[in-house]
Amino acid sequence: MPRPGHGPGRPWGGFQKPKNMGRTIGRLLGYLGRSRWLLAVVAVCLVLNTLCTVGGSYLLKPLINDCIVPGDYPRLAKTLALMACVYVCAAGLSYAYSRIMVHIAQTATHAIRRELFSHMQRLPLRYFDAHTHGELMSRYTNDIDTLNEILQNGLISLVSGVLTFTAVVAMMLYLSPPLFLVTVFSLGLMFLVVMTVGRRSRRYFMAQQRDLGEVNGYIEEMIEGQKVIKVFNHEAQAKAGFQERNERYRRSATSANFFAGAMMPAMGNISHINYALTCCVGALLSIAMGLDLGALLVYLQYTRQVSQPIGQMSQQVNNLLAAIAGAERVFEVMEAAPEEDGGEVTLVQDGGGWAWKKPDGALAPLRGDVRFQDVVFRYVPEKTILHGISLYAKPGQKIAFVGSTGAGKTTITNLINRFYEIDSGLITYDGIDIKDIRKESLRRSLGIVLQDTHLFTGTIADNIRYGRLDATDEEVRAAARLANADAFIRRLPDGYNTQITGDGGSLSQGERQLLAIARAAVADPPVLILDEATSSIDTRTEKLIERGMDRLMAGRTVFVIAHRLSTVRNAKAIMVLEQGEIMERGDHDDLIAQRGRYYQLYTGQLELA
Repeated sequence: MPRPGHGPGRPWGGFQKPKNMGRTIGRLLGYLGRSRWLLAVVAVCLVLNTLCTVGGSYLLKPLINDCIVPGDYPRLAKTLALMACVYVCAAGLSYAYSRIMVHIAQTATHAIRRELFSHMQRLPLRYFDAHTHGELMSRYTNDIDTLNEILQNGLISLVSGVLTFTAVVAMMLYLSPPLFLVTVFSLGLMFLVVMTVGRRSRRYFMAQQRDLGEVNGYIEEMIEGQKVIKVFNHEAQAKAGFQERNERYRRSATSANFFAGAMMPAMGNISHINYALTCCVGALLSIAMGLDLGALLVYLQYTRQVSQPIGQMSQQVNNLLAAIAGAERVFEVMEAAPEEDGGEVTLVQDGGGWAWKKPDGALAPLRGDVRFQDVVFRYVPEKTILHGISLYAKPGQKIAFVGSTGAGKTTITNLINRFYEIDSGLITYDGIDIKDIRKESLRRSLGIVLQDTHLFTGTIADNIRYGRLDATDEEVRAAARLANADAFIRRLPDGYNTQITGDGGSLSQGERQLLAIARAAVADPPVLILDEATSSIDTRTEKLIERGMDRLMAGRTVFVIAHRLSTVRNAKAIMVLEQGEIMERGDHDDLIAQRGRYYQLYTGQLELA
């Protein structure tokens, strides 16, 4: 099945009608307005280009009437030279506005892309919980790329088509109003074709983009799950699923491109019919009303030109609507409410240590005292995750959380970081309500090792240094030794300079987690949160790093989410959570003596997930 966000309701950058076109266009004009002087130059170039193109055709009239018919060859040469200059100017103007528009479009999309990424860094985790990675990535790729294409080429093509059509119609009316009646009939047919074929083409293009989104989503999911597919021998089912989606895409794409491809031949045939009728009627007008030969030839030239802008504009309308819809989706992300932060207490260095600086300037030493008082939390209003949780961790204490999947263990550590805001109750850090601490300072004081390790493209040293960007090479190595990662790093081809790509796919899961532990170590935080940091490390490796972890945790407040109960035996307090409530609490010996749920988990009578 396609991933959420890639299905029919939300295609990967496919054609969708904008919800509020006027507002979106106004916002786009704001970005284009940053290059208003260049836009003015483009507008002037467009107008002059249209005048040169249409005027160049009009020069056929004096060329025929005043040069060829009377046999004035010197004047013929001058007129031909003038026509050449006019068309060269038209080509130069076309090159100029195309180059300038590329610069304007790239500048605008660069600004949109920069502001989109900057805003995403300020969004709360709730937003990313509600939107898939593929959906958000499509904003940077499909939506912005479609917008860039329409700004760079489509917009110019549309405006140029309107100007050319207007100028050509005006010249045709000027040359022969009676003959223009024939053209009006042909133009009516052309607009009817555009409306009929365009409407069906648009519908099929919407289906094509929807089906393409399903194909892309399915391919992405199958590539990510190749190991699972092979383990369960589901290659045939995977191919069948792809074939079904691929066939559906083929049918909709065939229909869409058939109607899109049929438009220009239809327009061309109508143009030929119009040309033939114009020739016949023009000949009669020449005989009956004295229409001169030069005017007739120029009019026939305009007859060929007048159909081109119509087809040009009809092709760009769908692209323009798709680009505006894409821009609307981008702006929806940029308008999402950023993460709130009303904290005023900041973290500062005080004599080599860390201290909290309050709004009145008073300093309080950072000790690592974390307390929960009757905390209630819900991810969604209809489901309570934590029910009145109360606990405390004194400076230097190790607090462990155990319990089934979904019991609320990770949620508690997420609340300490203020990744989410509590519904009621109080969380204090060294006696300060964490809502009063700036999130940047709060998170600077915490070190986290997640169960799912993420490594960035770069060197081994860069990934460890991510915990503190100003760490020296020696501090990086010291952190690696502390986590017992130094030995395997030195065995790599380039040691600490070994390049990592693909989220560290060339490393084992255990090695990746050792790097995550080293990253936390180099940050040197007073409070550590370990989301079962050793869950992917074998027992022998776990024993090797135990002393290093003990040194890392010495003097720090530590919260441990445990899946292996052997890792929490030396915790000062162990909290047994079930369904968002603390069922039991105490140290290992106390809980074993109680012979309750912890005892059952420890002795294997219950499975710990």
